[in-house]
Amino acid sequence: MRRDAETGIESIRAHFKGHAYEPHDHDEALVGVTEQGVQEFRCRRRTHTSTAGRVILIEPGETHDGHSPRVEGFTYAMLYLPQRLVAERMDGLRGFGMRAAGLGFRDTLADDPLLAAAIRNAFWAVHEGEGRLARDLGTDRLIGRLAARLAGHAFPRPAPAAGTQSAALRARDALHDRMAEDVGLEELAMVAGIDRFRLNRLFRDVFGLSPHAYLVRLRLKAARRRLAAGESPAMVAAEVGFADQSHLGRWFRRAYGMTPAAYRRICTNVPD
Repeated sequence: MRRDAETGIESIRAHFKGHAYEPHDHDEALVGVTEQGVQEFRCRRRTHTSTAGRVILIEPGETHDGHSPRVEGFTYAMLYLPQRLVAERMDGLRGFGMRAAGLGFRDTLADDPLLAAAIRNAFWAVHEGEGRLARDLGTDRLIGRLAARLAGHAFPRPAPAAGTQSAALRARDALHDRMAEDVGLEELAMVAGIDRFRLNRLFRDVFGLSPHAYLVRLRLKAARRRLAAGESPAMVAAEVGFADQSHLGRWFRRAYGMTPAAYRRICTNVPD
């Protein structure tokens, strides 16, 4: 279990066999995905059965329990979203033509691959401590999918305003200038002079990447240069903006198929 101190979002990934937990409720909205096995729980006076890939949606105050009817148990990933944060983010969608009503999940279980993907992305951004930008982009995207589901349609894409490309360029320049900082989406939007929801879409249109993906690419390029010059992975991680050496290692392996230490050794013959 993890808790993001700034937003209050909690994330939990757990595996249970047999009885999982007694009936209880939460002040937060619960959104999650069953990853493996069969998960049964009672909510809204019904027994629900969730299998791999299904989305779980529980409103604040709704009583629910949990258990596994099968010997292999079940694994799930869940986000606990504070009501205040959800209300603020949904209010930000008004500019997209969405009515920013409060949460009111029609279904407790859903077969919605796009929503499941949004939950997973937001979950790992929070759970792995990917930084404020990844967290903000992930939760915005998730709440956008929830809002679209509540409205019964995708929210419309607003027409680009005059000068929006220059806003994307300002955001890009800020990422270059503040590469090693844990910058948040709201700060980036202020620099760009555009709201955070439009910024994410606009940045993708102009540069083909989300602001966070662009930032990771910047950091990886800087890390390669420093590692090739013989700097230690721990020092490089701190200098280019990764949370720690393991954080650098995860991204470096995804991008280049080797560890930072192995790359440094290849370039410099310096042992690990």
